[in-house]
Amino acid sequence: MLQEILIIEDDADIAESLQYNFKREGFRPVVAESGEKGLRLALDEKNTPALIVLDLMLPGMSGMELCRRLRREPLTERTPIIMLTAKAAEIDKIAGLELGADDYIVKPFSVKEVMARVRAVLRRVEKDTIERYEDGKITIDFADMRVTCADADVKLTRKEFALLTYLIKSAGRVATRQNLLDNVWGYSYFGDTRTLDVHIRRLRQKLGDCGNCIETVVGVGYRFVELK
Repeated sequence: MLQEILIIEDDADIAESLQYNFKREGFRPVVAESGEKGLRLALDEKNTPALIVLDLMLPGMSGMELCRRLRREPLTERTPIIMLTAKAAEIDKIAGLELGADDYIVKPFSVKEVMARVRAVLRRVEKDTIERYEDGKITIDFADMRVTCADADVKLTRKEFALLTYLIKSAGRVATRQNLLDNVWGYSYFGDTRTLDVHIRRLRQKLGDCGNCIETVVGVGYRFVELK
């Protein structure tokens, strides 16, 4: 069965071009011209999209608000979202990624770039097939986004959970700072790398006695170590 790509874009020329090229690449594209229609299609339980391409400047409900709504819904909280926008300012990119977008593409763009980004995001999703991690102290249920340390629940933000997930799935290998930024924030992120350090610090604090599962590799990045 072909993977469905939901294109939420009010510019008819852009939507038509994306639709044509997604079909040619073996996907099943569906177009929504407004945020409201996009929300209805995204929440269709019979045809949940594999990925959403979302324009920010939409009539009615904005792309930012739609992304926020989609991340609140259990059906779409983990659906990959790639944002399209004419806004190139760093603050706009950061805002979109912090809302839960997986990537961010600035207009004008090449169709080849969009296709490459879509396939890269879908590959990352396909790798996330491990449903559960467990060692002597920490347990992570990836499907339910639930973390426990010594049987006590740990409340994490989406970004903190994504960061912990990437580290665990890279267990035994050092995750460089750039790899973490590319895979957790999206490789279009150009912000201050100190953002990563702040999130790591908060993650360790929230994990409490399990915080030492994240090891600093000075000058390189971080590594997840199994707790005994």
